[in-house]
Amino acid sequence: MEEMFELGAVSCPSGTLVLIDGGHLGLWSGERSPADIDPASLGIEDAAMAADVTGAVDFVVTGPDASEAVRTFDRQPGSRLHDIPASQAPVVEAAFDGHCRSAGFDARLEAMPVREAHAHRAVRTGREGGGGFSMFGVPVVAVGGVPRDRYLPVLATRVAHGDGAGERWSEISIRMNEGQVATSVSLGDIGVDWARVLFGDVDALNTWQHDEPVDGLADVAFWGAAAGEAAVAFSAPELGEPGEDGVHGWTALPVSEAFDRALALSKWKDEGGRRMAVDFRPHSHHWQIMREVRASPVEAGTAELGDARVLCAMTSWGDGFFPVTADLDASGGLLVVRVRFFDAP
Repeated sequence: MEEMFELGAVSCPSGTLVLIDGGHLGLWSGERSPADIDPASLGIEDAAMAADVTGAVDFVVTGPDASEAVRTFDRQPGSRLHDIPASQAPVVEAAFDGHCRSAGFDARLEAMPVREAHAHRAVRTGREGGGGFSMFGVPVVAVGGVPRDRYLPVLATRVAHGDGAGERWSEISIRMNEGQVATSVSLGDIGVDWARVLFGDVDALNTWQHDEPVDGLADVAFWGAAAGEAAVAFSAPELGEPGEDGVHGWTALPVSEAFDRALALSKWKDEGGRRMAVDFRPHSHHWQIMREVRASPVEAGTAELGDARVLCAMTSWGDGFFPVTADLDASGGLLVVRVRFFDAP
């Protein structure tokens, strides 16, 4: 039997809601071109590869059969092809031309003069009826027509899973409006690499500070087999944060001091081959919301960004690709948006 829990509520003054892996928000370009994102944040250190990514191309599909052509090409969700590395752009163009010739489609790719900002992708996708788009290869979902004038409850249902892993979420849903469900439509998948999903207003995400502290401060946390030894060696108290029993460290240090302490801990751990995790935590929006998540019995937290409230929740399944659907009434009005993790029997 499924149990239902309320995780919190979101607000969406812009009317466009983004569903995204909360750990990947450091890649969100907002109103800027994605070319402005440092390739190192994507884990790319090689100079030639970095240049290939920085010089990537976005394509718009044109022609009478554009919609069907890009759908059946099946390279990315949505109506455009984003972030194609510079060296691969001619390859993709040739492949698309071949696909159209073989299928008899009248459509072609046209390179956009400037790559489409992530916020623009989300707003456009919402206006097109909602669905998915790619952010540096990570599938993201955007929904338009979201109520702007009230808080929207975020609910989760939990079931016992048969693999012996205990209870996990089967679904997280956002209730938009009351009404009778007439149909459900697919909005695509969310790609999750950080075991968490964030629901946020598109304009609010443009103000999100993922790694930069909002107050100039940071925490240092460490735990593991050698944590007790380290606590003595570095005179570190227990952190005292809810949901983090046995974790030691320091809170609210100036960033430079916190970084030096984290570096010293990591060096001490590595030189002695000790088993211990060290975490440097700048007081960013990501830190704020994850602090609530760790303290929450339902592993969910919220953050206020201007007039909007965003919510982040752990999937309870770890990473994966999770389908998103929208329930609509008979007139096409939006009732519920659902992220499914597991279909209960």
